[in-house]
Amino acid sequence: MLALEQAHKILDTLLGHLGFVVKIEDEDTPDGPTLQILTEETEALIGHHGEVLDDIQYLVNRLLLRRMPDAPRIRVDVEYFRTMQEDQMLEKIKEMAERVRITGQSVVLNPMNSYYRRLVHNLFVNDPQITSESDQGSERFKRVTLRRKVK
Repeated sequence: MLALEQAHKILDTLLGHLGFVVKIEDEDTPDGPTLQILTEETEALIGHHGEVLDDIQYLVNRLLLRRMPDAPRIRVDVEYFRTMQEDQMLEKIKEMAERVRITGQSVVLNPMNSYYRRLVHNLFVNDPQITSESDQGSERFKRVTLRRKVK
């Protein structure tokens, strides 16, 4: 995939200029093309709650779109941090959805960015009992509400 190769070069150059020694692996995951950063300096690249990692991913995608306007979104991860974080988050949300199924009471999730909201919505797209809805508005972080579907 040409876009993944370009993103690999962008990420390698970016991290090289910042002085990081890394190995980058290209992966084709169910979440889309992913660049997995393997390094001894994980904390510096992940940051507090993954904020640095989010910024790196944003920069890689912005630079890639300048070169290739039709490029798919590239996911950037460090030592599988994002994968583990997403798995934990989705497990908690499944537990909350089970409470919605049992009680019928809606649950409002903590604010999250569009990527995480998309994961939540995809989790319930084919669910016969639960629906997910995002707040309206232009904020970057929005809340998702889980509700029981009306029959």
